[in-house]
Amino acid sequence: MASIAPLLVPDLHELIAEKRWDVIQRTLGEFDPSDVAEIITEAPHPDDVTIFRLLPREQAGAVFAYLPADRQDILLRNLTNEQMHAVLQGMSPDDQARLFEELPAEVTRRILETLSPEELKAARSLLGYPPETAGRYMTPRYVALMPGLTAAQALDLIRRFGAGMETLNVVYVVDETGKLLKELRLGSLVLADPQTRVGDIEGRALVAIPATMDREQVVAAFRKYDRVALPVVDRDGKMLGIITADDVLDVAEREATEDIQKFGGMEALDKPYLEVSYRQMVVKRGGWLSALFLGEMLTATAMGYFEDEIAKKVVLAMFIPLIISSGGNSGSQAATLVVRALALTELKLRDWWRVAWRELRSGLSLGTWLGFIGFARIVLWQEIHLFDYGEDFLFVALTVWLSLIGVVTFGSLTGSMFPFLLSWLGFDPATSSAPFVATLVDVMGLIIYFCVALVILF
Repeated sequence: MASIAPLLVPDLHELIAEKRWDVIQRTLGEFDPSDVAEIITEAPHPDDVTIFRLLPREQAGAVFAYLPADRQDILLRNLTNEQMHAVLQGMSPDDQARLFEELPAEVTRRILETLSPEELKAARSLLGYPPETAGRYMTPRYVALMPGLTAAQALDLIRRFGAGMETLNVVYVVDETGKLLKELRLGSLVLADPQTRVGDIEGRALVAIPATMDREQVVAAFRKYDRVALPVVDRDGKMLGIITADDVLDVAEREATEDIQKFGGMEALDKPYLEVSYRQMVVKRGGWLSALFLGEMLTATAMGYFEDEIAKKVVLAMFIPLIISSGGNSGSQAATLVVRALALTELKLRDWWRVAWRELRSGLSLGTWLGFIGFARIVLWQEIHLFDYGEDFLFVALTVWLSLIGVVTFGSLTGSMFPFLLSWLGFDPATSSAPFVATLVDVMGLIIYFCVALVILF
């Protein structure tokens, strides 16, 4: 249905022009909130505001949460305080907090003025946690039960107050001070004897995460414990809220996007591509490009050092791109594999020696194979007279073979060990980007290549 929804936009424009508001409301009511958000995003201003104002109150908040930040800003500037309040009431507190983070300060202040004291407290509580921590993604909409309630009383309580909660699959048992005691599946509560006290019903092993936990660790916790929701607690074990699986999917997507961007040799963009300003784009990409450019200049320095050897044996220059690209490619492969394995917790810092041994063997094998291909190509081209590498073409071919063994092995070791080094120093392993590893291997590749040539050809 999501792919069909945008096709209705032209019809909606006609309906707006004809002021057929009832038909528009009925049409929009047939779509999922994400589809309606897509329609509004495709609509020109001020049709987007008109369409949004026609949404029922209970649908408006859900639709608003799916809109990109720029459209949210435009809509909020055109809504009355009453309409704005209705939108916020339809959003979960964690979505509200992320909205406040992204909007201009004056719009945020106007929104906060429309919230009730309870809503304001919830939003500010979420905003009080550092960025990228569990506190920013939790919601206080969960069911909490006292241990002295019977199963029948607990179910009656859920029926009365469960509407609007983030999830009812899991309920939490807390004491008078709010300290988390246990979590129960709703099924356990339903199947229990009606007179059994909640505190006596057997629950799953209690797993809770601190509000200050980094979001990467939150994703790892969900992966490890396979839960639809995890409770968030303070340092005293008092329950603050829950994080649900759909929130974690958003977190995982952001983390993956950041890692991919860093691995491409740049700073992470913090916003969607088209929402990043020209200045931000240049700054975030220019710094790393400058560092990589300076690193590549060392390649010219290395070639200058071996200038006499190149002049004596010009044929050596032909294989420079082959040698350094093979080393860079092997290093990039190893770095990619190790960074991802670290991100998925498949590897720990203590595993570095196992990885080093594995990559050493892999590098030697891959280098030997690539070197054989290079050796065979030089010999074949010489024999069928496609190119003349000189009388000592066999020594040239052997130089290429041995150089590739050394360069590919060095690239594999460097690419695999660099992420471990960064992790040990407390940095994000993803910053060991493929371009950075390739630049380092380029320089060392030239040195290895010409050192082998000095031994064999001179």
